[in-house]
Amino acid sequence: MKTYILAAAALLTFTGISTVKAAETKTPLTLTISADSTQKVPVKLEELPAPVTATLKADAYKDWTATTAFLVTAADKSQYYQIDVKKGTEKAFIKINKDGVVVQ
Repeated sequence: MKTYILAAAALLTFTGISTVKAAETKTPLTLTISADSTQKVPVKLEELPAPVTATLKADAYKDWTATTAFLVTAADKSQYYQIDVKKGTEKAFIKINKDGVVVQ
C-alpha cells in the first residue's frame, strides 16, 4: 500500500514539474543596429600637421609617446586627429584638431 502512495506522489510531482515547463513562453529577440557615420583613417605619425605635433611636444604631453594616429571625420563633418599614446604601462588617446587645439 505504501508503494502505491509513493508512486502516486511521484507521479503527481512529475506532472506538476512538466506542467510548469510546458507553460513557459519565449519571446523573440529583437536587435537594433545603428550605423555610425564616423570615419577613422590611419595617418602616419610623420604626416601629422605641425600644430598637432607641437601640441604633443607641449609640457602636458611630453612624457607620453605617440604610438598611432587617425584622422577622424565625425557625422557633422568636423575633423580631428586621434593620437594613441602610452606612458609606461598606461595607454590613452588624445583628440587634437588640425590647429593643435585639444578637443574634448
